[in-house]
Amino acid sequence: MYAMKYMNKQKCIERDEVRNVFRELQIMQGLEHPFLVNLWYSFQDEEDMFMVVDLLLGGDLRYHLQQNVHFTEGTVKLYICELALALEYLQRYHIIHRDIKPDNILLDEHAPEVFQVYMDGGPGYSYPVDWWSLGITAYELLRGWRPYEIHSATPIDEILNMFKVERVHYSSTWCKGMVALLRKLLTKDPESRLSSLHDIQSVPYLADMNWDAVFEKALMPGFVPNKGRLNCDPTFELEEMILESKPLHKKKKRLAKNRSRDGTKDSCPLNGHLQQCLETVRKEFIIFNREKLRRQQGQGSQLLDTDSRGGGQAQSKLQDGCNNNLLTHTCTRGCSS
Repeated sequence: MYAMKYMNKQKCIERDEVRNVFRELQIMQGLEHPFLVNLWYSFQDEEDMFMVVDLLLGGDLRYHLQQNVHFTEGTVKLYICELALALEYLQRYHIIHRDIKPDNILLDEHAPEVFQVYMDGGPGYSYPVDWWSLGITAYELLRGWRPYEIHSATPIDEILNMFKVERVHYSSTWCKGMVALLRKLLTKDPESRLSSLHDIQSVPYLADMNWDAVFEKALMPGFVPNKGRLNCDPTFELEEMILESKPLHKKKKRLAKNRSRDGTKDSCPLNGHLQQCLETVRKEFIIFNREKLRRQQGQGSQLLDTDSRGGGQAQSKLQDGCNNNLLTHTCTRGCSS
């Protein structure tokens, strides 16, 4: 089973989001990792663009915090290692996430996975920002609140002053190793902060961690979501369905009605600019099928192996879960209203 995300083309054009959607698709098509929400298929119809991704039914960490779940140090320690592997993988492809937080970490029955939205680092951003966010997230999971009282409306000068005068308070019940790790992740100077997998693996607190077992999801998680529960807020989900102007379950009837109306004299065509943008989206949208890509990679591996070793058995496993055939096409055109 998979999860499916769909985005209305006209809304994306009106909000000037087409370029971002194409960029997200391009990035996700080139990534595959155990601790990322992986894209499996992308396709389109007249109205929408669709993304089919891993299905994770365990809810996000924000929901479980709101349910007063107490995450033990052992659980958070494993989460840190799993997310460190994901961040190291993204760094390998020069990707800065910039939005690591409990809301964007989804659970299955085994481990967390980082949400599927990625952003390239712009001016003023570098890899240490993600490791800072990892430290903030780990702190919040352990304590139930963040180390700094900062909101979206907090002025920048107030935030800067807060960093100068306030100290992070660590619980006396936490072990010294965890506190030392969090201190290094929450170091204000990016140059002195832990900012790579190598840095994390060098921390004494994590010396006993079997990193191969972490990668293979072979370690027992300290927290397992209740499979008998929804693991999300049903009122929020219901509100989304009610407010959706073009619900998916009515699409077939809606498209048939539109086609019928287009054939009559009374039809009211879209304005020229919007129609042109919709046509551009249709032409530039990239259809993706990960299973087909894997088969092609397997065939390519067999051909290379036959040429180099005279027909020996091809190595079919993708190293580190990595998609080694990154797409080179770049979407350079986007429509804006």
